[in-house]
Amino acid sequence: MKMPLSRRRVATVDQWPGYVDALSTLLMVFVFLLSVFMVAQFFLSREVTNKDTVLTRLNAQIAELTQLLSLERAAKGDMQNQLSQLQASLDSATAERDRLQGLLSSAEGVAGSAGGELGALKSALTNQQQVSRDALAQVELLNQQISALRRQIAALETALGASEQKDKESQTQIADLGRRLNVALAQKVQELTRYRSDFFGRLREILADRPDIRVVGDRFVFQSEVLFSSGSDVINGEGRVDLDKLADAILQLEKEIPPEISWVLRVDGHTDSRPLSGAGRFRNNWDLSAARAIAVVQYLISKGVSPDHLAAAAFGEYQPLDTADTDDARAKNRRIELKLTER
Repeated sequence: MKMPLSRRRVATVDQWPGYVDALSTLLMVFVFLLSVFMVAQFFLSREVTNKDTVLTRLNAQIAELTQLLSLERAAKGDMQNQLSQLQASLDSATAERDRLQGLLSSAEGVAGSAGGELGALKSALTNQQQVSRDALAQVELLNQQISALRRQIAALETALGASEQKDKESQTQIADLGRRLNVALAQKVQELTRYRSDFFGRLREILADRPDIRVVGDRFVFQSEVLFSSGSDVINGEGRVDLDKLADAILQLEKEIPPEISWVLRVDGHTDSRPLSGAGRFRNNWDLSAARAIAVVQYLISKGVSPDHLAAAAFGEYQPLDTADTDDARAKNRRIELKLTER
């Protein structure tokens, strides 16, 4: 029964404040909702931004995965190629294995027959090993001997070095002595040349420049006819007279030449080119020229000339003075030559 009373009171109350309150409340609700919307919009924007970043990152990852997939596909292709090659190699190896298996089967048969030979080879190997041990022992001994020889060689090299030094000094002394000797020999030769000139000059005076006794170069020449008959080695009377004079000149020369000069008067026998018959004492011109040179030397010795200063030589017909085929040329070639020279 109270309800009607309330309605009447409401009807009499001023309603604008209520509207204002309602509008204020609605405004506050609107502001609140707007704030909520703004906050929601802010968080939504952030979420969207984060999702864009994540999406970009995912796109980059997708691109990387795509690249990796491509690389993987390429690697897969390479692997397939390698697999094909390995399969081919496997097939080849299988064929080779089968071939070797066949060879092994045949070799097993050969190995059975080689068993006996293997035993013999083992025995030979044992013997060879023994020989090798003996050889090694010998090699060791040889190494020791070589070491000893090397030490000896080192000592010899040292001694050789010292000897070479002494040899150099000796060579220097020898060279000096050689120069001195050459000077001395030159002096002796000059002295002998002087004595030869004096000797030949004296012979010219003694023999009175006879045409059948002359000087040719460094030789004093007697024609054979002066001393010997044809084909003979016996000195004739006229020849003895000339040789006596020659002996006197040589004896005088022996007194004049100092004893330190080594000299000799060489008597050379020469013949012409006409051969001997061979029926007499001499078989050829060699024998005749030698016999005549010796006859002169022996005669001079009999007259007191020292044998140390005489020598005989034979030349046969092989050193002619004149090669013409005439009697005069042959007469020149038949001769006894005297040469005063160093011994």
